[in-house]
Amino acid sequence: MNTVVMERQPVTINPSHMGFIDCDIHPAWNSLAELDEFLPQRWREHRAIIGTRARKGLAKTQNYPRMSPGAGMRMDAWLPDGACPGSDLPFMQKQLLDLFNVEYGMMLPFVGDERNVEFAAALATAANEWQLAHWCDRDRRLKGAVQISIEHERAAIAEIEKRAGDRRFVQVQLPQRGLEPLGRRRYWRILEACAANGFPVVVHIGGEVHPSTGGGWPSYYHEEHPSYVQAMQNMVTSLVCEGVFEHIPNLKIVLVEAGFGWLPSLCWRLDKAWKRLHAEVPFLRQKPSEYVRQSIWVTTQPIEEPERPHDLLSTLEWIGVDRVMFSTDYPHWDEDDPRYAFKAPLPESWKRKIFHENARTLYGLD
Repeated sequence: MNTVVMERQPVTINPSHMGFIDCDIHPAWNSLAELDEFLPQRWREHRAIIGTRARKGLAKTQNYPRMSPGAGMRMDAWLPDGACPGSDLPFMQKQLLDLFNVEYGMMLPFVGDERNVEFAAALATAANEWQLAHWCDRDRRLKGAVQISIEHERAAIAEIEKRAGDRRFVQVQLPQRGLEPLGRRRYWRILEACAANGFPVVVHIGGEVHPSTGGGWPSYYHEEHPSYVQAMQNMVTSLVCEGVFEHIPNLKIVLVEAGFGWLPSLCWRLDKAWKRLHAEVPFLRQKPSEYVRQSIWVTTQPIEEPERPHDLLSTLEWIGVDRVMFSTDYPHWDEDDPRYAFKAPLPESWKRKIFHENARTLYGLD
């Protein structure tokens, strides 16, 4: 693979944009073989001989050209030796953690959706040990997300309980587009385990099982990128309408890399339908928007940029400024720089909440 490595020019950082909490950082391995040291011998052999069998709609290839090596990443995030962006801690420190004096960084690795659920569970455990050994234990600012195989309930709950109380992990990561909508009762015991063990659930855009749209696979990544929001809307609707938040009132859901401008209009539509269709879902004792405001947090990247910048402030106000957390999405191509992410001036009290306080409170950080 030929990789173009661009040297980033030195920058001067405004102190007012330093010390934030980053809620979306993607560490990466160059090869799945890097998990071998954390896999039992059986599964090391399985990986080497049989390999992975991902659930996805497009066979034998990644979904879109941007998923090809290098196309989805900042070009200057490639290491000089060609190693994958996000795979080297010193490089990440230089480009993100130290550059902005990041207080804490929430890591979200991508393990994939393996068809063999036993192998998937083993990979999830290995990925958790990998996060600790290669990242959290080497830089205390980095916090892990517990990886599980959501289709292997017993193993998933065991992994959640195993990591409970380990402050190197601050949340459990679940897929956005799994076999069924996340609100279905088949997943309730896993969601209950997350809440019972004090873990928020983080859902990052993406997934390969189903198309992001309601009408099939798009032709272009230009279609795919904005259509991720459709899949996130479907997931939020499922969680609300299936009664998850009524059944597990202390469950906390974090939506990552889906923006947030769509959330008010979705809630308006849900509330309107609820007034007419309440008889079908009598277990919903509150308006859908009230469940959303109580149980859902959002991250900023990719932040919406309306033609009238102050419309963004109205959107934030409707969602609740205490439910919004800043994220960069390092090292992806559309990563947000904290100095330029907001096109409208934020009140100082809002800045403190979005860049610092909301994440600190949600994750119980020191």
